[in-house]
Amino acid sequence: MKCSIKSMVLVGMLAGSASLWAQSVVNVPPQNVVQLSASGSVEVQQDVLSISLNTTREAVDAATVQSQLKLALEAALSEARKVAAPGQLDVRTGNFSLYPRHGRDGKISGWQGSTELVLEGRDFARISATAGKIQTLTLGQVSFSLSREQRARVEGEAQVIAIERFKAKAGEIARGFGFSGFNLREVAVSANDQGYVPRPRMAAMEVRSAASEAPVPVEAGRSTVLVTVTGTVQLR
Repeated sequence: MKCSIKSMVLVGMLAGSASLWAQSVVNVPPQNVVQLSASGSVEVQQDVLSISLNTTREAVDAATVQSQLKLALEAALSEARKVAAPGQLDVRTGNFSLYPRHGRDGKISGWQGSTELVLEGRDFARISATAGKIQTLTLGQVSFSLSREQRARVEGEAQVIAIERFKAKAGEIARGFGFSGFNLREVAVSANDQGYVPRPRMAAMEVRSAASEAPVPVEAGRSTVLVTVTGTVQLR
């Protein structure tokens, strides 16, 4: 019985020692750890054009406004679908709104509504020509962006640049502090593009009224895809 008690005490002491040792290891703060970031950017031509066309109608009753908007949108859709092509000219409906107008007495005095059609794709000539032919809607906004394929390709190039700069900076910091190298601890990669500039709404409407069926003059800009690598390294 005495031997069993001693064994239990010994096991308890060993367990306590192991627990204290584990805590001391876990609580040791990391040393020679540096946090840094590096970025890589690539400039590319915007390859997607988006043109929104819309119209507004007013009437005494909601049904009349809705009917007028429906007719205007259907006519525009019919014209756009003639030349639609996946990826080159995609056609979709946009915002639709219908709301009452109130008089000074607070009662409903009429109804107003608007509808929108969006032409989007890579074939700039086809999109601008189609927008010029649609007579039941007027131009709202013209904007440019990057396609998914273009963005993925450029992000890959920018990411390679960012990683190489991160590694070079980590190496320089290590040598500056008298270390021979480093080990990567944590890393995060983020990407975004800059350069989206929508055309002014009023300018687009002025173009539309100047030449009712002429193609809408458009010119794409450039976007800068930026990839940033942020992380920590252990100097060694």
